[in-house]
Amino acid sequence: VNHKTEERRVVNVWPDDPMGHGAEDMKYRFQWNYPIFFSPHNPKKMYTTSNFVHVTYNEGQSFEIISPDLTRNDPKTLGPSGGPITKDNTGVEYYGTIFAAVESPFEKDLIWTGSDDGLIHITKDGGKNWTDVTPEKMPEWTMINCIEVDPFTAGGAYIIGTRYKLGDYTPYIYKTEDYGKTWKLITNGIASEHFTRALRSDPNRKGLLYAGTENGMYISFNDGANWTPFQLNLPIVPITDLTIKNNNLIAATQGRSFWIIDDLTPLHQLNENLISKEAFLYKPMDSYRMGGSSRKSKTAGQNHPGGVIVNYFVKNLQKEDTLNLSFFEKDGKHIKTFSTKPDESQDEEKFKAAKGANSFNWDMQYPDAEKVKGMILWWASLKGPKALPGEYIVKMNLNGNQVSEQTFNLLLDPRSTASKEDLVAQFNFIIEIQEKLTEIHKTLKNITKIKTQINQLKSSISDKEKNKEIIDLADKIVKDLTEHENELYQTKSKSSQDPLNFPIKLNNKL
Repeated sequence: VNHKTEERRVVNVWPDDPMGHGAEDMKYRFQWNYPIFFSPHNPKKMYTTSNFVHVTYNEGQSFEIISPDLTRNDPKTLGPSGGPITKDNTGVEYYGTIFAAVESPFEKDLIWTGSDDGLIHITKDGGKNWTDVTPEKMPEWTMINCIEVDPFTAGGAYIIGTRYKLGDYTPYIYKTEDYGKTWKLITNGIASEHFTRALRSDPNRKGLLYAGTENGMYISFNDGANWTPFQLNLPIVPITDLTIKNNNLIAATQGRSFWIIDDLTPLHQLNENLISKEAFLYKPMDSYRMGGSSRKSKTAGQNHPGGVIVNYFVKNLQKEDTLNLSFFEKDGKHIKTFSTKPDESQDEEKFKAAKGANSFNWDMQYPDAEKVKGMILWWASLKGPKALPGEYIVKMNLNGNQVSEQTFNLLLDPRSTASKEDLVAQFNFIIEIQEKLTEIHKTLKNITKIKTQINQLKSSISDKEKNKEIIDLADKIVKDLTEHENELYQTKSKSSQDPLNFPIKLNNKL
């Protein structure tokens, strides 16, 4: 669609409506979800597949065929859909098609294809020459559902197959490291009837694999030699496809929406030395200095929260234990501390932690200005400034002992047009306002304390006449303090609408 002119063009490989025709009549066989993908080496080069591989360089105005028929092309499988009595030939139920295909992001012109009738082919020269590399021990007629290129091994790939339509629920994942000359079945640990649909290899840790099956997720840290369930809070649901984007794992499910793991970096860092410790912090991933949302909805997905996600682990955490997370600027200046048992005198904020794996979201905010209980302010905020882009430190403290420390980066919101100087000026301005507000509010608290003490002193004097000079002085001090108090804050405001009647004073203006 060209949004300027509302122009629409049909870009089918073969612009012929196949309605009513069985597969036996078709020159090119396409099915419901045939592959369409761009070359990772040329953004103007787009592939699609029928029983052949087609490529276009001009947005579909014309296509080239760059392969022979890469399916079994077996006539006995190419009849009309639905059988002889009630046919269902809408043109997308065809068999004998290329069901999965990919060009390697790491090796230009290296293309893998897998057919729904069980053949694997490879070309190393962009389609000039093709080789059948179907694993000898793979059962016939295995539908090739997904192909994943190994990001760490030249000529490496993973083939994911299914045979559930033949009544075989066995998982099939094959691995090659030599362009398909040899294959190894790598399904140890996946339940015998959890047939496989998708696999992705983590590009940031060699051998870290994620597999989607008919019955949920699995993970392997040793290149498929062993698998363990990776269900977490995901429903038991078919995983039809997976992708990794910006260290997020995104899963497409059959009937239960899209799901995302927001941060895979703890899986990159896990090792035996780390998990032997009583408590530790993972290094937080770089986070954008932008807002987010923790709003929960019964009808829509949950957005990623704004701020920095800090993942950590505590092997044992008892009720009597105190766990602190403290944030610092890179030069060591303290910003804020969160504690399971906060010390209010140190302005610590309370947070919840539990035994085992935890995740904490720091909102990037510096401490708020001093608060006065019950104060009415109109359209005002006491929030501290948001941390500037740059490097920061987070420290974990357990029962008074520092147990872990990590650095992390805040990145500028890519939508922001502010210069670094603008952001620093804004930050410093808010800090100055905040410090003045804190000074005012501490003064107001002190005035309240002094007035209370003076009134207690007055009430304790029994002989009012004899101590008139003291009482008069006390009244004068209270009067002077009240005058100052009334300039600093509108003391007449007792409800949220009172500022409509009584002018706001210095603190509210700040």
